[in-house]
This record gives sequence, C-alpha cells and structure tokens, in this order.
Amino acid sequence: MTVTYEQHGAVALITIDDGKANAFGHDLIDQLQKAIDQAEKDAGAIVIAGRPGRFSAGFDLSVMTSGTDAARGLLNAGAQLSMRLFALKIPVVVASTGHALAMGAIMLFAADRRIGAAGNYKIGLNEVAIGMPVPQFAIALGRQSLANESLNEAINLATVYDPEGAVRVGYYDELASDEDIVARALAVATDFAERLRQGAFATTRTYLRGEALKQAEAGLVADLNSFVVDLPEN
Repeated sequence: MTVTYEQHGAVALITIDDGKANAFGHDLIDQLQKAIDQAEKDAGAIVIAGRPGRFSAGFDLSVMTSGTDAARGLLNAGAQLSMRLFALKIPVVVASTGHALAMGAIMLFAADRRIGAAGNYKIGLNEVAIGMPVPQFAIALGRQSLANESLNEAINLATVYDPEGAVRVGYYDELASDEDIVARALAVATDFAERLRQGAFATTRTYLRGEALKQAEAGLVADLNSFVVDLPEN
C-alpha cells in the first residue's frame, strides 16, 4: 500500500510512501480518501506525512500528459481530496517531509498547520513553468495561506522556494529537522485534538473557510471546462 494508517492516541497518522516521488495518481488519491474516512471515525486530528525527503512531486505526469479528459479527471480527483481536507471537521496537520511541488504544494493549503523539513528541498507551484495553468480551485485555497504580496510571485511566476522561503511566503508555518518532523507534527495534532472542542471547531471552520470553499468549488467547475496541458513542441 502506498498509504498507511496508524492511530497515535487521538491522532491519525496517514503516511504517503510509494518509494519514489509520491506522485498523486488515482490509486494514491483513493487510498488517501479511505484513510480519511477512517480518521473521521476514530480520530480527533490528522497528520499527513510523506516519505523521508519527499512529500510529493505533484500529479502523476503520465496521466496529466495522456490527454485532456485524463488530465481533467485526475485534476478533479485531486481537487476533491484537497477541498475535502480544507473543509474537514477535525484539524489537519501536514508534515512536509521534503520536496513539495505542484499538487504536493496544493495539499499544504488544505492544512491547519504546515510543518516543513529543514533541508535542501523545493516547495512551490511550478505548474506554469512545466506547461500547466495553476487551477482556479488551487488559487482559491492558496489565498488562505500565501501572503498577499507573494501571490503573483508564488503562483503566476512559478517560484520554487527553499524551506525558509516557504515559511516567508506562507507555504509553511514552521520548520523541523528531518528526524523530528513527524514527531513534531504528532505533538501539534495531539494538542489540537485534546484542546479544541470538535463541535465548536467544525462550526467555526465553516464560518472561516466557507466562502473560500465556495470559490474553490466554482473554480473547479471552470477548471474542468478549460484545463489543458501546454506541452512544449518537439
């Protein structure tokens, strides 16, 4: 299994590790959705972590470049996953254990706390540089995390940051060492699960993120009608 699930007290630890780039394809997304189903039943908070050195390189490019329908289908699956996490009724912590690019960076926008590994890693939305428009649903989510003055730089100019830069512009909230990042994420998530009342959290989540979620959902409708991959000509 690419996705594993462990219960740590009140916290569900969901780990992504395909032994490679942790690319988001349909199988990985389906496994994550099932793990979240379980966490909603059993946990008071979630940690999503990657493999050492890699959170995710983004969408599976073999699918995204295989045709417009395939690209839009995978885009929709990834959007539904990230929007579900964005609206989840329990807190979400991401332990970004290394590189986090494209869909990997979009996943950061869905979390309540983003903890990045301090190392020689790349974080950002590189879509425009590789021939894909940044989806409108992702921009709607990103506006909730990225600093306003960094939006153009981060999104339209496809700027990729080191971990310190990722904290500066808003991809990350804090950094931890490679050795400590998962433990730190579990500690943060445990605090959330124990300290926050779930009903009040869920209601306030809707107040705080409801409008952004509506914008993301409307953006996805437009994305699915217009998204194309702009491959360079040979």
